[in-house]
Amino acid sequence: MALLDFLKKKKEIEKAKDSALINKPVKKAEKKPVKNSVVTEKSVPKKSAKSKKAEVFSYDVIKEPHISEKATMLSEKNQYSFKVHPRANKIEIKKAVEGIYGVNVLSVNIIIIPKKKRRLGRIQGFKTGYTKAIVKIQDGQKIEIL
Repeated sequence: MALLDFLKKKKEIEKAKDSALINKPVKKAEKKPVKNSVVTEKSVPKKSAKSKKAEVFSYDVIKEPHISEKATMLSEKNQYSFKVHPRANKIEIKKAVEGIYGVNVLSVNIIIIPKKKRRLGRIQGFKTGYTKAIVKIQDGQKIEIL
């Protein structure tokens, strides 16, 4: 019962504070004239949330470049392949590649490579699947992967 008495006293104290606030007259805040100063809040450049988000976002979307024989042949046609996050969409991948490598992306194609069954003696398992993106960039631009 001592616990309940504590809660009742707490409620009575809160009611007393509220009634004291209601009975007091409210004073209007006076505006002070603002003096011109060299440094104001508006003149200080702030970093935008977009730029910070884009840097973190770019490296979360693209895991690593996918290097294979076919990928090297595609690089001659200004197409590069990357392993990407499985839930990333084409727009996110495009922004990520443009942000990391500083190139203009023309198109993005996404390929989902499924997991494959593998066997080593009596032990069976799976080779993990992944998502691959083939990115086509503008002519005259290049990405140095190796």
